[in-house]
Amino acid sequence: MANIPFLSLKDVTALHGAEINEAVTRVVNNGWYLQGKENERFEENYSKFIGSKYTIGCANGLDALIWIFRAYIEMGIMQPGDEVIVPANTYIATILAITENNLVPVLVEPKPNTLQIDDDLIEAAITPKTKAIALVHLYGRLAYTDKIGEICKKYNLKLVEDCAQSHGCKHTDSRVTGNIGDAAGHSFYPGKNLGALGDGGAVTTNDPELAACVRALANYGSQKKYVFKYAGRNSRLDEIQAVVLDVKLKYLTEDNQHRKEVAHYYYEHINNPVITLPDLLPDEQNAYHLFPIIVKGKENRDRLHDYLEQNGVGTVCHYPIAPHKQECYAKEVWNTPQLSLPITERLADEELSLPIGPAITLEEVAEVVRLVNLFE
Repeated sequence: MANIPFLSLKDVTALHGAEINEAVTRVVNNGWYLQGKENERFEENYSKFIGSKYTIGCANGLDALIWIFRAYIEMGIMQPGDEVIVPANTYIATILAITENNLVPVLVEPKPNTLQIDDDLIEAAITPKTKAIALVHLYGRLAYTDKIGEICKKYNLKLVEDCAQSHGCKHTDSRVTGNIGDAAGHSFYPGKNLGALGDGGAVTTNDPELAACVRALANYGSQKKYVFKYAGRNSRLDEIQAVVLDVKLKYLTEDNQHRKEVAHYYYEHINNPVITLPDLLPDEQNAYHLFPIIVKGKENRDRLHDYLEQNGVGTVCHYPIAPHKQECYAKEVWNTPQLSLPITERLADEELSLPIGPAITLEEVAEVVRLVNLFE
């Protein structure tokens, strides 16, 4: 029987283990653990990688998104009750960041062939209260389209990117995700393409006022020691995580290239009538954080998950309950009566993610494909 985990974090860390150990030891021995030179270095290097003027490290990806919307409120660009258009097919964090700031999420269905927000449906969802579009590069797939850019210009909307899954993904004009919109939130959760050894996140932007506001909000609201402009919170990236990320950033392009080879093998060899693959994007437009397949019918999806597990292959459903179906949003005004979003709901029932990552071998991928193609 195979032993192919969905993603072995131990194996991923081992790829650059000696360098990571050396870097962590350096921080431990330096005796400076927060807001020091390692954070500065990582922020500078990440800005270069993204192409943005500013990177502000924070505690996690959800906080990164929360601080962006909170900063826009502090800057007077948004106010509680304003609306933010958001893909209905996303991890709940994108929507939590909106509701945390007393903004109203307006959920828009995805295109079934791309799994990303349907840009043909956005304009109809805009009202006089709409202030932003929250774009999610879900699964590592580029979600931005020129049409979305045009809509933002036409209606003077902020474009906020959720780049939790898209480290290293590019638009056709070479802009990297995180430097396409007005501001972007990034997650460095351990399983991400650029993952820390714990939680971590960052905001990237080219707006100096937003950058200063986010940095203050994430540091108790303080721009100067013991002086508090805002009622903020404590949400900082620590020096150990910063140094780990800085090591891994050097290898991100190379690690993503391996993910692309794995993905191409899947695209070329998966052949099963109950399975559909999302549209193949140009290589630069997909960081392949996940490899989602759509299995015809929830029962088949669940059976395939169990069958692969019984044969030693780990898979994960992303995400089995759509955000608008979650109990936490059951009584919200914007979800009463409960929204009907059939495409999103079908994806929740039929999506299954196959193993992909920088440490999986092509021999293991071939075995996954063999098992998938034998499934009836």
